[in-house]
Parts: sequence; C-alpha cells; structure tokens
Amino acid sequence: MYLTSDKKKEIFKEFSNKGEADTGSVEGQVSLFTFRIKHLTEHMKENRKDFATERALVLLVGKRRKLLDYLAKKDITRYREIIKKLGLRK
Repeated sequence: MYLTSDKKKEIFKEFSNKGEADTGSVEGQVSLFTFRIKHLTEHMKENRKDFATERALVLLVGKRRKLLDYLAKKDITRYREIIKKLGLRK
C-alpha cells in the first residue's frame, strides 16, 4: 500500500500545527489529500480508462478545494503558507 500509517504520521508531523497527533487541522488534511492526489494522478497516467479512480481523483480535488477555500476565508496567512509549502499554485 502506498499510504501507510507511518507515512501519514510523517505528513501530519511536517504540515500540521501541533505535530503528528493533530490529524484534524486543515493544513494536515490538505497535505494528505495532496499526497493522495499526486499518487492517483500517476496511476491515471498509466491507466487512462480507469474511471473509478478518475472519479475518486475528482472528488479528492473537490474536497481539497473546499478546505483551501475555508482556510482562505479564516486565515489568509496560513492559506498562503500551505500553498507555498505544497507548491499548489504556479
């Protein structure tokens, strides 16, 4: 499996405000979604007709977008930091 519990802890430790135990923070969730989106994007490059994965990918992108919109409304500085860290906007 590409996403083990150790990998999740590492992601939350790097991007969450309070460490690896803070799994509910917006930054942690967005970073986890980004990791999953990158993995599914690579899968879709090899398997173009996998429509179930394509749907899951679209849903994940929508969830991430909603969380980023929420963060932009609540705290624009945190939004800009997470965008810069993850390299989402070019």
